[in-house]
Amino acid sequence: MEEEGALSENQLKNWTEEQDGLKKKLIVYDDFTWKLSSSMLKYVGGVDMSFSKEDSSVACACLVVLELPSLSLVYHDFSFLRLHVPYIPGFLAFREAPVLLQLLQKMKDDKNPFYPQVLLVDGNGILHPRGFGLACHLGVLANLPTIGVGKNLHHVDGLNQSEVRRSFQLKENEHEQVITLVGNSGLTWGVGFRPTLSSLKPIYVSVGHRISLDSAVNIVKMTCKYRVPEPIRQADMRSRAYLQKHQLSLLKEPELQPTDQTEH
Repeated sequence: MEEEGALSENQLKNWTEEQDGLKKKLIVYDDFTWKLSSSMLKYVGGVDMSFSKEDSSVACACLVVLELPSLSLVYHDFSFLRLHVPYIPGFLAFREAPVLLQLLQKMKDDKNPFYPQVLLVDGNGILHPRGFGLACHLGVLANLPTIGVGKNLHHVDGLNQSEVRRSFQLKENEHEQVITLVGNSGLTWGVGFRPTLSSLKPIYVSVGHRISLDSAVNIVKMTCKYRVPEPIRQADMRSRAYLQKHQLSLLKEPELQPTDQTEH
């Protein structure tokens, strides 16, 4: 996790107001023309960012698109850059979303035929301390159905990661892939999901934008070969590999200009 940076009280206030404004546009039901049970859903995207261990401001963002049902890669693109926005808990989107949005916009501007119909995000949707995580932020700004996939559970509304893991180990849940995450308020925030019944560490799936929780879970099931859905796993592996290959020659640069590499 990158280190917390300093942020002025005024900037934090602006971020809070912007986040609250975007949250009003959130759609938490199915708002798309394709059907999960048909061949209309073909292109599923995934995004992730990797950060240099030597300098956490040096990052590589990756967007991949996989084709269903084979999960074969049809597109990927990178953005390699130096970030100037600090990581502030609850406001991750203000650090990562602009870079990821640029990758999506580039596909749209190029009229790329593989533009994703739905996007899986390495980050939470509504399962977030402010109810509006990176997946929501990206979805609203890109006007794209998005799904939040977190590897760790935020302690929101009384939810507890240890308790969720223990629940999966109970005898009555030994054949359950999914446990619904209901907070103390009675609100359903998302689900804990394990791709195999032997998995000890669930992932946490929540609505991002323009999709229902049921549809989000079904898409995660369709795209999981391992613990993490394949679109995010591919974006993670590729961003880390690209970063490792290129960072050493560039870490000493005071200002790292964004570079892109696209491969269809």
